[in-house]
Amino acid sequence: RVAAGAFHRANGGFLVLDAEKVLMNFMSWEAVKRLLRTGTASIENLGEQYGAVPVSSLRPSPIPMHLKVIMIGSPYICEMLQYYDPEFQKLFKVKASFDVDMPRSAASERQLARCVAGIARREKLRPFGADALSEIVEWASREAEDQERLSTEMGRLRELLAEANAWAVLQSGEGKRVEREHVRKAIEHKRYRSALYQERLTRAFVDGTIRVDTTGEVVGQINGLSVIDLTDYRFGHPSRITANVFVGQEGIVNIEREVRMTGPIHNKGLMILSSYLGRKYARHMPLTLSARITFEQNYGGIEGDSASSTELYCLLSALSGLPLRQGIAVTGSVDQFGNVQAIGGGNEKIEGFFSLCRLKGLTGDQGVMIPRANVRNLMLDAGVIQAVHEGRFSIWAVDTIDEGIELLTGTKAGREHKDGSYTKGSVHGLVRACLERMLKDSAKLQKGRSSGEGRRARERGDDEDRVPRRGRGR
Repeated sequence: RVAAGAFHRANGGFLVLDAEKVLMNFMSWEAVKRLLRTGTASIENLGEQYGAVPVSSLRPSPIPMHLKVIMIGSPYICEMLQYYDPEFQKLFKVKASFDVDMPRSAASERQLARCVAGIARREKLRPFGADALSEIVEWASREAEDQERLSTEMGRLRELLAEANAWAVLQSGEGKRVEREHVRKAIEHKRYRSALYQERLTRAFVDGTIRVDTTGEVVGQINGLSVIDLTDYRFGHPSRITANVFVGQEGIVNIEREVRMTGPIHNKGLMILSSYLGRKYARHMPLTLSARITFEQNYGGIEGDSASSTELYCLLSALSGLPLRQGIAVTGSVDQFGNVQAIGGGNEKIEGFFSLCRLKGLTGDQGVMIPRANVRNLMLDAGVIQAVHEGRFSIWAVDTIDEGIELLTGTKAGREHKDGSYTKGSVHGLVRACLERMLKDSAKLQKGRSSGEGRRARERGDDEDRVPRRGRGR
């Protein structure tokens, strides 16, 4: 009743183990470590050691082992074993990390085509035409979220090839190749099967349940973009961000943060806004204002700093009184110097806003503003690309806040002078003028409050003098 196990079958060669499966099976990890320590494999009965009643039986002699053990797992499991098991690094001395994408070149595209042909041959699929292979290469770049890289996730590639082959069988009959339209059909239907929540959310935008303006101009209001990740599917959708400013000394307050609906990265982005305003306008005067920023009709958590530039545009609009174009949705983070930085999920964000604009009616003035650093990440849907070519939708890339605010308001950002002032009538000039007025109004209020308190104190002193104090002059 003694049978060879994985150790014995791999003796003299290599044994590849799934780290998660090894850790989930009772005593398997200890058996692997014992093999590597002793160089022998022993056939043991766990009942002898862990049974309620110890039972002794015949035990074969240990078998010498000459093999290499390779464990495959996630970085999290590797870090966990390194942290909790001191023997791990002594037994597994060589660590190799595998990337999920590779550089895109003519050679790597040919390798991907050979891989597709090999999978089709093994899985007995129809051959893929040149147009279909071209579409698969574009899909692989989109999966990698980079025009210059290709995804190497073979599991998802096999799923796409199998579904594209099924569409070819349904639409073309027997003996035909898989063409571009079959691959696109497979991609579209995979999205369709997972997009129920997206459809319901889009319906709420269209019927006005969730308000998002795609035309006109409004002061202190802008469309931000966020991504909802459902693990196997993610999509972008717009969010209406508003800002109000008034006299006070509370600074910039995010309403979501006050009610603990934001994460630390989003809070960091909000603090950068205060630093930007201080650097831009408060080097020659104190910064005195109170501002409230919020994501309207948001009932879930918010994390990430990809809306920090959007919030800053909204705040500058509220301070300057200049309206922002509602047909432009914005994404991008900002640093303390006003540089717009790269973000993730750009394709999904653009496609989400495009879908809403198409349902409400494309006017030709709508589009999305992204950081210039994200241009290489654009791998957009064919419908968006066609609308851009036809001039019905636009994508703008900016490097700085000044470029973005000029596009949103149609007003020059303004140049700073040596005394800290800005060009009159420019965005920064209007913002600084507003902050100066707030500073003067705040000073007047404080002066009036101080004089009122002094007058009341004097009145209280006079009253005390009139009231006879018992015991005085005894």
